[in-house]
Amino acid sequence: MKRSRQTGCTGMETVLRADRRQCKYALVTAVMVVVCVCAGVTMNLTTVYDENFDHMGIRTFCMFTVISNIFAAMAMALTIPFTVEGIRKNNYHVPGWVVDLTFVAVTAVTITLLVSLIILAPVKGFVLIFTGSRFLLHAICPILAIDAFCFFISDHRITVTESFLPLIPVYFYAMLYYVMVVVIGEENGGWNDFYGFATYVNVYIPMALILPLTYAVAAVLRRLHNRLYDLRRQREAVLYEEAMAGKDVRQAIAALGESQGRAARLAVVPVPLRVIALMIRHSGAECSLEEGCGIFLEACLRAGDEPKGRKHRKKREKEEAGTGGAEA
Repeated sequence: MKRSRQTGCTGMETVLRADRRQCKYALVTAVMVVVCVCAGVTMNLTTVYDENFDHMGIRTFCMFTVISNIFAAMAMALTIPFTVEGIRKNNYHVPGWVVDLTFVAVTAVTITLLVSLIILAPVKGFVLIFTGSRFLLHAICPILAIDAFCFFISDHRITVTESFLPLIPVYFYAMLYYVMVVVIGEENGGWNDFYGFATYVNVYIPMALILPLTYAVAAVLRRLHNRLYDLRRQREAVLYEEAMAGKDVRQAIAALGESQGRAARLAVVPVPLRVIALMIRHSGAECSLEEGCGIFLEACLRAGDEPKGRKHRKKREKEEAGTGGAEA
C-alpha cells in the first residue's frame, strides 16, 4: 500500500511539475510586459521634446502604440494572480474572460508591431522607429505579449465568435483618429496626421482596410493559440495516463493529498479540483469528484498534522521510549 502511494505520488509530481513550469513562464513573461510598458510610457512622458516625434509628454496618450501597450500591460497584469495561485496550489487555471481580454490586447499590440515594421519603419527609418522607448513599445512588448499569450496563457480555446472581439477597440480608435485628424484637424485643436494615413494615401483606403486586416491578425493569433492549446492538452493527457497507469485512483489521490499536506504552509488547504478531475478521468475508475476531493482533503489534513523536522522526530522517539519504559 505504501509503495503504491509513493509511486502514484511520483507520477503526479511529474504532472504537477510541468504545470508549475507553465505557471512560472507565464508569470515571468507577464511581469516583463508590465515592466517594459511602464518603462516605455514613462520615457515618453518624461521626454519634453523630441525633434522626430512631437507626441511626447501627455500627448503620448494620443498614439495607438501607447494605448495598445497599456492595454496589453493591464491584461497581462490580470493573469499574474492566477499564475501565482497556480504555483502555490498546483492548479494552473486562467479564467476564459481573462484569456479573451488578453487576446484582444495582444491583437492590438501585434497591429502596432506590424504597422511599425511595414509602414512606419520604411517611411521614417528603422533606427528611428526601433530606438529608445519606441524599441520597447514597437517591438519588445508586442513580441513578449504574443509569446506569453500563445505559449503560456493557453488555458482557454478561442472561438470563432471571440475572434471578432479585437475589432472593437481598433474600430473606436480608428473613428477617434478620423475625427481628430480629418474632421477637426490640427489647426482647430485636433491631431496632426502622425501616422500618415491621411497624408500619403486617401484616408478612406486605410479606413476601409483596418478592420479586415485586424480580423486577419486575430485569426492568425487565434489559430496559433488554439493549436498550442490542443498540443498542451494532448501532452497533459499523456502525462496523466502515464501517471495513472495501473494505479488505484483513490490511492493516488491520497498520495497527492499527503504530499501536499506535508508541504503545506497555508492556513487554508487548497483542493486542486481540476487535477483531481483529470486523475479520475484518465484512470477510468468509477470515482466521483466529490469522493476524490474528500480523499484528498482527509489525506492532506492527516499529513499536515504529522510533526515535521528532526527536532520533532527526536521528541516523538523520546516520548515513545518513555512510554515503553513506564509500561515495562
